[in-house]
Amino acid sequence: MRSLQDAVYNWLTIQLVADKRPEDRSARETAKLFREILSEDHQVTDIQIEVKEDRYFVTCEVMDHKARTFQFPKELIETIYNQIMKEPEKYPTFEETESSEEDHE
Repeated sequence: MRSLQDAVYNWLTIQLVADKRPEDRSARETAKLFREILSEDHQVTDIQIEVKEDRYFVTCEVMDHKARTFQFPKELIETIYNQIMKEPEKYPTFEETESSEEDHE
């Protein structure tokens, strides 16, 4: 990812979906991937989210102990989640399934 702000935006949009749809394995895995990008590519060690009126404020603690805060319009961050809720039949959840050897016998 090019910038820390882009990486935070991508992580936050899918993290919102993962938080509101905990059964959605794809959302959880994608949020985890974007969090790893924040950690590995941008050395983010901690993230705090605050929602105020019509904005999300995201403060990232970077390895050099400098905090960086980004703000995003609430409408922008919630677009993907709202689209999923508007047409849930287009966005099925894929829950994890435990398969055992007994199932294959």
